[in-house]
Amino acid sequence: MTIPEREIAERPDGYGGPNLSPVGLELAPHAFADGVWALMANIPPKDNNGLVAGRDAALVVDAGITPDMSHQIQRLAAGLTDRPVRYLVNTTYHGDHTFGNAAFPAEVVILSSRRNRSEMSDLAYEKEVRSANMYGDAALLDAVQRWRRPDVVFDEYAEIDLGGRIVQLHHFGPGNGPGDTVLYVPDTRTAWTGNFLCHAGLAHMLLQGGPEPYARSLRRMRETLPGLDTIVPGHGPMGDGHAAIDALLGYLEVLHEEVAAAVAAGRTLEETYTTCTDRWASGELDPSLTAALGRYQVPPDLAKAGILALCRDLHRLNVLATYRLYS
Repeated sequence: MTIPEREIAERPDGYGGPNLSPVGLELAPHAFADGVWALMANIPPKDNNGLVAGRDAALVVDAGITPDMSHQIQRLAAGLTDRPVRYLVNTTYHGDHTFGNAAFPAEVVILSSRRNRSEMSDLAYEKEVRSANMYGDAALLDAVQRWRRPDVVFDEYAEIDLGGRIVQLHHFGPGNGPGDTVLYVPDTRTAWTGNFLCHAGLAHMLLQGGPEPYARSLRRMRETLPGLDTIVPGHGPMGDGHAAIDALLGYLEVLHEEVAAAVAAGRTLEETYTTCTDRWASGELDPSLTAALGRYQVPPDLAKAGILALCRDLHRLNVLATYRLYS
């Protein structure tokens, strides 16, 4: 299957999508071990980040959507470790993860997959696409004047030695986008997964690909990281890594079968929406996801309602994207 050159621009009627605005976003550190932190957004599903330090250097995961967010990440890193930030890893090319690249010092080496770098070619288009999810704050993207691209790229695997701590970079194949990069810290069995993998029970986004290539990439991740314990996704709460893989695989397999059958039967898109299984139609979330949302400083009912609405939006987007791809 050919991966589309750009993410799908079409959206279902009434689609809202994730709120990517940095307004009100504060990052809180969660320590896995000495020198390893998840930097968790206070409001789901806004962007999470990460910080990993060794004896000699530190590394930041993702750069934020604006220069101001990048500066918040760098201030937080300076308060957590005295090791200099020498590396920045982009898990995807999407602007909410990469627009802050240019606000890092020039000596900080940016790394990502080769495909992510190749996708970072049209700043105006990327700003236009992400503006749709800024919920009235799109003017903040005016501060993004340059899209700094990765300095170092890899195809499938790379390692960074921070001094007594090795960090692994993996590109398992296409998923949410064509170049998704997963950062794994073996000594804590923790992975930063960007948009590639979120907490079990959350709907993901098929923006530039299809269910079958995504499923193959997930199986490769499962085989490559058997010791994986925790994932820190780009959005939403941390969770059990293998439970998340299994949940998403099950969803993608059903999505593929149902949309392929609908296309073969000559059904319209609207008919396909009604025949595809909506796991969120009951108004309930996976119990483990509900529990994870309860850890945010947001009223539980409000957090649950917001995530439930988002999941239903994303599911309809996935049906649309798969239908267009197959038809």
